[in-house]
Amino acid sequence: MPKLPLVAIIGKPNTGKSTLFNRLIGERKAIVSEIAGTTRDHIAHRIEGTNVDYLLVDTGGMGGGTTDKDFEDDVDAQSELAVKNADVIIFLVNGKEEMTVADERVIDALRKKRKRHVPVVIAISKVDNPKKSDELIMEYEALGLADHVIPISAPHNMGIDELEETIEKELTALHFGKQPQEEEDDAPRIAIVGRPNVGKSSIVNAFMSETQRSKSPLIVSDIPGTTRDSTDTDITFHGKKFILTDTAGLKKNRKTDIEIERFAELRTIQSLEQADIVVLVIDAAAGVSRQDKRIAGLAVESGAGLIFLLNKIDLLSSEERVKLNKEIVYHFPFCRFATMIPCSAETREGLLHIFPAIEEVSENRVRRIPTAKLMSWYQKATGNAPVRRIGKANYITQAEIKPPTFVVFVSDPKKVSVSDLRFLDNRIRESFPFEGTPIRWVTKGKHDVRKEKDEEGSHNRF
Repeated sequence: MPKLPLVAIIGKPNTGKSTLFNRLIGERKAIVSEIAGTTRDHIAHRIEGTNVDYLLVDTGGMGGGTTDKDFEDDVDAQSELAVKNADVIIFLVNGKEEMTVADERVIDALRKKRKRHVPVVIAISKVDNPKKSDELIMEYEALGLADHVIPISAPHNMGIDELEETIEKELTALHFGKQPQEEEDDAPRIAIVGRPNVGKSSIVNAFMSETQRSKSPLIVSDIPGTTRDSTDTDITFHGKKFILTDTAGLKKNRKTDIEIERFAELRTIQSLEQADIVVLVIDAAAGVSRQDKRIAGLAVESGAGLIFLLNKIDLLSSEERVKLNKEIVYHFPFCRFATMIPCSAETREGLLHIFPAIEEVSENRVRRIPTAKLMSWYQKATGNAPVRRIGKANYITQAEIKPPTFVVFVSDPKKVSVSDLRFLDNRIRESFPFEGTPIRWVTKGKHDVRKEKDEEGSHNRF
């Protein structure tokens, strides 16, 4: 599959990067706070544009100015990594402030760190006065850093359309385009992810043919972090092709990072966004870690199918296996839909179960329920349930697949709670096979029902 281009939002702390990120992706994903430096890690989201798809990355603030000095150098280095590897850079500045030393440090990094062919778009936030806006455009154009200087207001959706058009224009000029849908449909892309040294490369090697292993085996080592980049391997099982991507292990808040490890982490996030299914490899002997939960969260947010592969299961007794299953259920309440497979790359125990699981999850991700059938299910599911806010819904339909997305029309969407939607999620999984795939729920006001029914023909295909 062609590379998914990277678009990075950078700037000093507290310029509104996370607010802009949330506006561009159309949902509240990044943490928005008045405290400078809230965003410490890359937060990524795949954008499917009109003419080109890309991975949008929100970064921590560069140039200093946070209240947390312990992580400031680490965040700076992560942001510089994004600058070095981005295909388009959005440099966000605060239009209500004079240019600061922190801004100048970011500008210096852009001049020295980015690749010369990479375009920079300067976005000026928080500008309400048109006269002031014109002055700022001239001031930032004079830097000679960017061909585009765009005043924006993310909270009020001002200038966002122009910014999106500019991003796509620049990516198109760099010969990026839409990701080929037919390739994704023919061979599912499976990202093998997990902490360093849990056995990801060993698992992919176990699936390879003798010819593949003799020509290009993946490096296996007891040293964590041996895999630095994402590596694709084509696997054929019972006549069907699968593309397995072995990724570097994700770490967090490391005090002794080196740049190549940071790059590997960024490539892992890119692989997650391009994957149809994520196989999270967990070291059964070591148990669940915070990073396992972080990786699972990224997979769910991306909309990919999810399979837990509990490697090194041969090292556990029967009692320890039961304890591990309980630990998985306890630590992953947000993805109990995931398929769980105990296995051992060393003894090959359970490994062949992964391919039937991948096929099942692939089918469930594209499952579409006809509206009439959904309405009948909904009435039965909510008939005697304590869900007053959604029990009298006017209409329900399936809007999307990959992942399955359902729209419920209610009197007041703002009053629908997370527990209401969790109730629906649990009930629909009892009635229809959605194992291994996340489900997204959208609530709309009842006045939107007519518009949705007009589009129902496009939603009711199997």
